[in-house]
Amino acid sequence: MADEPLVLGIETSCDETGVGIVRGTTLLADAVASSVDTHARYGGVVPEIASRAHLEAMVPTIERALKDAGISARDLDGIAVTAGPGLAGALLVGVSAAKAYAYALNKPLYGVNHLASHICVDQLEHGPLPEPTMALLVSGGHSSLLLAPDITNDVRPLGATIDDAAGEAFDKIARVLNLGFPGGPVIDRLAKEGDPKAIAFPRGLSGSRDPAYDFSFSGLKTSVARWIEAKRAAGEEVPVRDVAASFQEAVVDVLTRKAVRACKDEGVGHLMIGGGVAANSRLRTLAQERCERAGIRLRVPRPGLCTDNGAMVAALGAEMVARNRPASDLELSADSSLPVTETHVPGVHTHGHDHVHEISKDNLYS
Repeated sequence: MADEPLVLGIETSCDETGVGIVRGTTLLADAVASSVDTHARYGGVVPEIASRAHLEAMVPTIERALKDAGISARDLDGIAVTAGPGLAGALLVGVSAAKAYAYALNKPLYGVNHLASHICVDQLEHGPLPEPTMALLVSGGHSSLLLAPDITNDVRPLGATIDDAAGEAFDKIARVLNLGFPGGPVIDRLAKEGDPKAIAFPRGLSGSRDPAYDFSFSGLKTSVARWIEAKRAAGEEVPVRDVAASFQEAVVDVLTRKAVRACKDEGVGHLMIGGGVAANSRLRTLAQERCERAGIRLRVPRPGLCTDNGAMVAALGAEMVARNRPASDLELSADSSLPVTETHVPGVHTHGHDHVHEISKDNLYS
């Protein structure tokens, strides 16, 4: 184990300041500072507030992770950071911090892809990823089906949302129902007390002529909102639990059906589900049922590793080190629209760090 790479990962793509430390595929620390309560007052993430929160939380969260892992920053073999996709300002805070630590500590820097990190985090719980792995990533910003023959340099997009992501739809319907932000957890909770067959909401892009692996939740969102508005206009009480259950069923039905179909079509025997919406209990249950019937092994990390976190970035960074992938330049920049096919951002130049002042290292960590 001592020979496995020890990597610190920084994640700031949205509203979570995540710092994780892994050794190989073993999780040593997973520190998170969230600003979600601040954003809840506005009904969604405010980019400027998220960036400021990252700036304030960065150093304390890194210190907490190092303490939890029982190591010094000098012990690290590398620093990994989410380079994209995500909110530009938020990403810049994380990238700037990672570059500063890598420079001062004379450690290699790895700018990695947020989506690929969501896949790689499963290694921390279920061991090395099968190759290839089929991944269904569902969150507030992404709904994607990805085939990953090699998580460090070969991730192929098969399908994605053409409008709203699944998590975004959850948040918008929760807002219509006056349930607050974020919407996913509260809808999941209420749905357990409702009837998923009470209301026949539409399944987007599920026709025989529709794209096999793409998703669309905008029409579903509009249908649910209009159904609620009609009830209110008629002076009738809205059955919130039944609406939540029926809406949720429409989302997870499409997600799991298309994911299992992709596994069958590509001849892949494993399905990994990641992203914030992967914490949804009904998605997990239905995916398990359908995978078992299809002879597919399902891998889903525990809920805490599904949401944005630094552990997933560290996991991918450690894999980059283990496979001798090239490090990034100190000129690394954030890319809010970094495509998933770019699992990491390799460097063009090789930088020596012998000119780094020793005082800067001493001021950082001893």
